[in-house]
Amino acid sequence: MTSAFAKAIKLGLIGDNINRSKSPRLHKTAGQLTDLNVTYDRLIPNDMGMSFDEVFEQARLGGFRGVNVTYPYKETVTSSVTVADPFVRAIGAVNTVVFDEDGPKGFNTDYTGFIQTYRSAKGNENPGAVCLIGTGGVGKAVAFGLVSLNARLIRCVDLDANKADALARALQSLGSDTRVEVATDATVAVKGVDGIINCTPLGMAGIGGSPLPGAYMRDANWAFDAVYTPVETAFIQDARRAGLEVISGYELFFWQGVEAWKVFCNVPVDHAALRLAISGEDA
Repeated sequence: MTSAFAKAIKLGLIGDNINRSKSPRLHKTAGQLTDLNVTYDRLIPNDMGMSFDEVFEQARLGGFRGVNVTYPYKETVTSSVTVADPFVRAIGAVNTVVFDEDGPKGFNTDYTGFIQTYRSAKGNENPGAVCLIGTGGVGKAVAFGLVSLNARLIRCVDLDANKADALARALQSLGSDTRVEVATDATVAVKGVDGIINCTPLGMAGIGGSPLPGAYMRDANWAFDAVYTPVETAFIQDARRAGLEVISGYELFFWQGVEAWKVFCNVPVDHAALRLAISGEDA
């Protein structure tokens, strides 16, 4: 072990409704596999009686190497970090932060993690036309990933039309060949698409529900749910019953975690060994 890592590497996750998150297990296990002493804390602003900004500042001053940031703070945190990657600046959401001597640095491993998630399931197959439901932090990252994968069409669906419009404009500004449309009703937007993606919090433990009734899924080919706690969401179950190929949110969790580990520690970890080690229930 190098002297730089002689003491514990303090990591954490800031978010709401994260008591069942598997991120602590992933990063602590990665530490064990690489002979690093890693701690990883769940930091829930409401439970701590603090605002997001207060929790973030406490982590920055408290010896943390970095934090992951999840719902609903991925866009909020962008005002507290420096983002070097212009593509991540365009996404407008950050899920990984490193506290460097010259200030907090922001990254988006949802974006890179989604690309790896899709390719691991579908190889080089084009995503085709996609109905993307939810245009918040993770929705933005996934949408940019779809552009990088050369999707033919992205229909951005959100009950808040202004959010969907803003994402559509950001995607169109990339100058890619991907066509972008906006809708507020998923049951209409899903018509004629190849893939259906849930990037809303619906389906999460403690929230439940689904953004789209199963009866409207039958004409698509594949579905992905960004929610991974639980892995078997109502959305995934409905998609499977409708005969779609399903990609679970656990895959995004795993690959964005691997990408975040690179950002935090920049120490190679055996992906297969890590997947196997965290495949059981949380310790």
